[in-house]
Amino acid sequence: MYRLLNASVEEIANNNDSFEVTHLGEQTVDSPLGEVAYADEKERISLFSDVRKISSLIKAGVEPPAFVPAGPRQKLYHDPAWTRVGIVTCGGICPGLNDVIKALVNTLWCNYGVRTIFGIPYGFRGLNPKFGYEPIMLTPEIVDSIHETGGSILGSSRGQQPEDIMVRALERHNINVLITIGGDGTQRCAHDIVKEVNRRNLRISVVGVPKTIDNDLNFMERTFGYETAIYHAAPAIGCAHNEAKGARNGIGLVRLMGRDSGFIAASATLANSVVNFCLVPEVKFEMEGEHGLLAALERRLLAKGKHHAVVVVAEGAGQDLLEGEAGKDASGNQLHKDIGLYLKDRFTQYLAARNIDHTVKYFDPSYMIRSVPAQGTDAVFCLHLAQNAIHVAMAGMTDVVVGDWHNHFVAVPIPLAVRDRRKINPRDQLWQSVLMVTRQEEYFHPKAE
Repeated sequence: MYRLLNASVEEIANNNDSFEVTHLGEQTVDSPLGEVAYADEKERISLFSDVRKISSLIKAGVEPPAFVPAGPRQKLYHDPAWTRVGIVTCGGICPGLNDVIKALVNTLWCNYGVRTIFGIPYGFRGLNPKFGYEPIMLTPEIVDSIHETGGSILGSSRGQQPEDIMVRALERHNINVLITIGGDGTQRCAHDIVKEVNRRNLRISVVGVPKTIDNDLNFMERTFGYETAIYHAAPAIGCAHNEAKGARNGIGLVRLMGRDSGFIAASATLANSVVNFCLVPEVKFEMEGEHGLLAALERRLLAKGKHHAVVVVAEGAGQDLLEGEAGKDASGNQLHKDIGLYLKDRFTQYLAARNIDHTVKYFDPSYMIRSVPAQGTDAVFCLHLAQNAIHVAMAGMTDVVVGDWHNHFVAVPIPLAVRDRRKINPRDQLWQSVLMVTRQEEYFHPKAE
């Protein structure tokens, strides 16, 4: 994403990434939505927000890359009376899953009049008959209060099933719209399903809803669950701060989610300005030496009037410091060794060797955070994502994931969304704000007196 956002006019002109979406066919069915604000089929949402960039591209005769907007269409491809929908949740659980499921069902049932909605149990395993799972029929009554609880009423699982088997299951149930709620692994599998659907010359819309608490899907400014995760990280950071201040040279160490991207750790740090060190996968750090973390921590503890420190670390940070391979999970994601326990042990060893009296209190609230219900505007965001996923699916779009870009909901081609992981740019405002709030560089690289 950053490669294209920072590319030159010539590089953009030679870029082969397609922002256009695939349609199953002509839209001939009148929408039942009535008097609503329909999306303009010719409208496009620019990748760039900088007017100078857009102007330079137009001046050079280069079409600025732009997304197809989501939103309701006046004409549909799928006739609601004949539409049968499957909904599947995959990967780890995340705040907002039930909010999305509820909004999908209500939009289909109440707005479009679709009466056959299957909840597919336990991720893509539910599309493989060898596991023996039966689909769940979903109605507004069934999903009425599910938003009040965390997790997914459908259950979830990691890993992909054979595409031909999954597509045969869709055929058996006459499903012509499949909504896949999940992160990059889920959407890659959704793309493989699309390829098998095309090979069989079927007319099935496959549309993704981006579920990644790490906020790391490409070409999306936000994914659901992220805001709630930041909110619920606050108590752990607050407790770490209280524990640290409660003892001389006390250290509160908090490990948060962030396998390859440190957005939660960085944003939680900004939301709780008691953090002194924030460590993320995108910014390497050393343990040893004058400018290493251990020396920086010692400077913080021994600084006049301080004598405590709060350290927040993303789970994927500092993996180069840990020996051995941890393998991969069922979704093909690289597993990480526990950087939190490693730091706890190293802090203790280092300070004890220098006869510095200290305490280290370690907090890992990850599973508590991801299993809570969505909060406030995060729940609203889930609703909007679900509504727009149904709008684009009923219009016959496929092989797309609905995303948020420049405060517009757009249809992002799945290959574009999963090509790279979205990461913190250390030169952007987020990380620069972290450095200003924590002032950690003053301890890593102290000025000579």
